[in-house]
Parts: sequence; structure tokens; C-alpha cells
Amino acid sequence: MMRTRPLKVALLGCGVVGSEVARIMTTHADDLAARIGAPVELAGVAVRRPSKVREGIDPELITTDATALVKRGDIDVVVEVIGGIEPARTLITTAFEHGASVVSANKALLAQDGAALHAVAEENGGDLYYEAAVAGAIPLIRPLRESLAGDKVNRVLGIVNGTTNFILDKMDTTGAGYQEALDEATALGYAEADPTADVEGFDAAAKAAILAGIAFHTRVRLDDVYREGMTEVTAADFASAKEMGCTIKLLAICERAADGGSVTARVHPAMIPLTHPLASVRGAYNAVFVESDAAGQLMFYGPGAGGAPTASAVLGDLVAVCRNRLSGATGPGESAYAALPVSPMGDVVTRYHISLDVADKPGVLAQVATVFAEHDVSIDTVRQQGKDGEASLVVVTHRASDASLDGTVEALRSLDTVRGVASIMRVEGE
Repeated sequence: MMRTRPLKVALLGCGVVGSEVARIMTTHADDLAARIGAPVELAGVAVRRPSKVREGIDPELITTDATALVKRGDIDVVVEVIGGIEPARTLITTAFEHGASVVSANKALLAQDGAALHAVAEENGGDLYYEAAVAGAIPLIRPLRESLAGDKVNRVLGIVNGTTNFILDKMDTTGAGYQEALDEATALGYAEADPTADVEGFDAAAKAAILAGIAFHTRVRLDDVYREGMTEVTAADFASAKEMGCTIKLLAICERAADGGSVTARVHPAMIPLTHPLASVRGAYNAVFVESDAAGQLMFYGPGAGGAPTASAVLGDLVAVCRNRLSGATGPGESAYAALPVSPMGDVVTRYHISLDVADKPGVLAQVATVFAEHDVSIDTVRQQGKDGEASLVVVTHRASDASLDGTVEALRSLDTVRGVASIMRVEGE
């Protein structure tokens, strides 16, 4: 039997995502009510510019006083899609303290202060759901913290930023340089006017922190995630990747150590074999590859950003939270019981592709090989091309630690025959 009194929803932010959330709540009102067991009512919308025309939203609902809105006391669920750290953190905390549950898409805030927000939610008997914070419309958070709750996740490997994937895909398929591909992404609306958060890996790192925390039942903050952007990736790197049967992606990688005693979380460009499922992810799409003991290998794929896709994830959380309100229950909170240490990047073991500019003369390869051997880095393959006294030497290693590779590169730079290190890139997805 359906309850007639509506559940009241406050919306913080009415931009690309917020306006889609409001639209879907209005156009799908009957379906949402049937799925929840009670109607949902948009009770207020907090914005910065009240004069802007917002089609389909009653102007009477618009307010610039977000604090007063979340303090009303009759609000059941606050949907936060304003982003950033403040005032979002204070507004979410205030919402919990005044009896509401919260649905958020705020990856930066959750990566930085997720533990504190979960604690406030638990203290006040509220829910904190955030499916939309990672990979847009792709169901990922809920499968990790609910569907795989009885399994042991060992690795999460994914493309979690559509802007960077679009740029790298253009460089791969058309031969464009980085700036040319970025300009196209900007023109098409995939990249912001200031793309730093995307291309320098900040966005992906926040998502990696959230994924690692859920997957490994360990608190992982943004500062724990190693981050390397993709602005230095060149057409020459793609040419080298193709010679190896690979492509290049900006990956978020969260791993449990082989002995199970620690975890790592990192974001950086990497070569992956064309045979790996992530290699075929094109354009602005996202995909995440999960490896666990019982379920084996799972892949989640779909649009990772945009108003409607992200709103879809927000509305899915809204339905779940509203159902919990009706039943008097709460959903999963923070699970950090494992409390595993997060290892530094220097301990990470992977393969490497190193391109060196060297003198084209006898003995160079022997010198380079000696340096690798002295640092216990095993060489898998070597390729050398020379012309007019200069040469390019490409070395692909077997698995080695990041720290040992750093020592190797430092020693290589000291050789008179090595003119420079053209590029270093990790090789993943074996």
C-alpha cells in the first residue's frame, strides 16, 4: 500500500546535473512513487543565481539560502550536486544533524572527508549514498559495497575520466598531438575551459580513493593516491605502444598486495595490450575492470559523465534512500574494518617502457644493460634504431618496483652515451 504523504527532497545545485535530477523527478514522478512506495516532492532548490530561468522548476522553490533549506527539519533527503569542498561539507553535515539523509555526487569531498561524513551520518541515523561520484551512470559503488560484500576484491583497474579518454583515443586513432586533441575535446564540450583537474589526474585520483576504500575496506584518502597526469604523452609514445601491440590509457589502479598486507592506489598513463577489454573503450566512455576471488573478472562500462547519465545514478540512490526512510532502516555505511596500510608508489611493482636517446656506437647497449642489472631490473625486450651518430633505444622491463626503476633511470642519466630519457611509461593489464 502506497503512503500518501510525500517524501521531501531538497536539491543543492541546479546546473547540468541538478537540472536533470529535477526534470526526471518531475517527468517520472508516478514511476518513482510506485518504486519507492510513496511520492517524492521537490521541496526546494538552492542556487547561486536565482534570476536564471530554469524550465520546469517552480520559481517558488528557488532559494539562495542553502543553509536554511537543509535546516528546515521536514526534509527527508538532501541531494548535493554543487561539488567542491565548501560549502558542500558544511551543508551535508548540517543536513544530517537536522534529520535528513544525503545523496551526493561530490567525489572531491568524499575522497577527502568521506570517513568524517559517514561518521556524522551514522551518529544521526542517516544514509550517505554517492553512486554518481564515480563513473557517472555506471553502477559501480553499489556492486562493490553490496553485491561483492561477501567476496574479496583484489584489484580495481579502470578508465574513470571521460575527458582524458577522449583525448588519448583521438591521439591513438588520428595521430593528433596532445594539444590538438585537447582543443577538439574543449570544442565538443568534453573538456572544461580549465582542464587541469582532468588532464593532471586529480579527478581520477579522487575516484580511485573512493574505489580503493570500498574495495579493500580501508580508509584511503586523496593524499594516499599517487597521481601522474597525461599532458606529457606524445604521438611518439603511441607509435611505440603500437609496435608493442598496445595503446595508452589514463588508468586508476587500486590493488591489494600479493601477501594481502597492504594496498596501493594510483593514477597514471599506462600502455595496455590491445587484447585487454579496456583497450577498446573509446571516446568519452568509462570502464572499470574488477578482479575478485570468487566472482573472478568483472567489467563495468558506460557513459561516465554528462547531465542525464549522472542524474540517473543520483536518482537510483534517491530511490534507495527513500525506501530506507520508509522502512526505518539505513543502508551500508563506511566499512573500514581491514585498516590496511597504503603503500607508497615506490613499492609498486609493474613493467616499464623506457625510451632513451643514445649515441649510435658500439658498446652502448652493453652499458645500458649493465645499469639495469646493477639495479636488479630484468630486461624483457630491447629495440634500437640509429642514424647519423644518434640512436633511439627502447627497453621494456619485466616487473620491477618503482623505486628500483627510479634508481636505474638516475644511473642511466649519468652515462656519457645516454643523451636523455625521452619517456618512461608503465605497462599494465598483462
